[in-house]
Amino acid sequence: MSALVVDNIRKSFADVETLKGINISLQSGEFLVLLGASGCGKSTLLNIIAGLAEPTGGDIRLEGRSLIGVHPKDRDIAMVFQSYALYPNLTVRRNIGFGLEMRKVPVAEREKAVAEAARLLQIEPLLDRRPSQLSGGQRQRVAIGRALVRNPKLFLFDEPLSNLDAKLRMEMRTELKRLHQMMKTTVVYVTHDQIEAMTLATRIAVMRNGQIEQLASPEEIYNRPATLYVATFVGAPPMNLLNVVATPHGLLIAGGDTVIPLPPALLSKIPQDRNIKLGVRPECFRTDAADGLPLTLRCEVVELTGPELILSGSVGGQRLVATLSPRTRATAGSDVALTLDTEALHLFDAETGMRIETA
Repeated sequence: MSALVVDNIRKSFADVETLKGINISLQSGEFLVLLGASGCGKSTLLNIIAGLAEPTGGDIRLEGRSLIGVHPKDRDIAMVFQSYALYPNLTVRRNIGFGLEMRKVPVAEREKAVAEAARLLQIEPLLDRRPSQLSGGQRQRVAIGRALVRNPKLFLFDEPLSNLDAKLRMEMRTELKRLHQMMKTTVVYVTHDQIEAMTLATRIAVMRNGQIEQLASPEEIYNRPATLYVATFVGAPPMNLLNVVATPHGLLIAGGDTVIPLPPALLSKIPQDRNIKLGVRPECFRTDAADGLPLTLRCEVVELTGPELILSGSVGGQRLVATLSPRTRATAGSDVALTLDTEALHLFDAETGMRIETA
């Protein structure tokens, strides 16, 4: 039995349909990330699962029990908010155990649960402090501890790291990953940050305009994006997209005479004389490969980040970005010979935005 089933969930506000039939089946111990831009409906879906909003249609089932109409406190779900939501006048110890206190859990049992959560989160020295005496990362650990002590069937996280600076976000991502690996808990996590999604999730649901564009593992999302939106939303720098037309000799870059030659076996699977988007990840280009598909980049900007060199320029009059070894020699205004493997190519129908399968 699936731990969580989201069955054709819809949500409308007046005449505006925010969720347009969401279907997800989540197994026990999975870490699902709802990923998408602001306004895509991910937080609305999380609130419906938590019971903070009711759906217009569909069903939510947790371990086989429908949650429609069930009060939030009776759903056996714990939620961690973006804003920490700590009580400023209570110590860390009481903040973590407050939910158990309200449920009349015996003191000894409550203190044991708080101590265990503090040990897991490595905040034992902070138990007698108040929230105003804590850093942002420490406050978020306390908020997570308050959810942990309840030992619920499902954890919900609503952009819990967005208020932290870059270094703290990285540290907290590691902590969340460690906790999930230790506790094998079932998690639904909302974020607009693709790095969080890729590093934390066992599966990612990429959402857009109230629908799921693709639901798959991080590897599948990155290596085989189902749509143009997924291809460009996941990845930094984002995937290059070139307008091309399939010809008997290869892919002609629109607006010029540059042709990318393809093996006949691959070319035969591509619709001829149709507008196609050719996608290539920036990191898939090489300058030292003896074989591969040749491209010449007219370099305009060179950026050294430390571990990589980012070249921005054009191929056949269209924009392209390549990330290469920092030892690569390139200057603005020069031509750089690049190669890429046929397995690095992603093809999409320019009109529908759907992936063209060539495997």
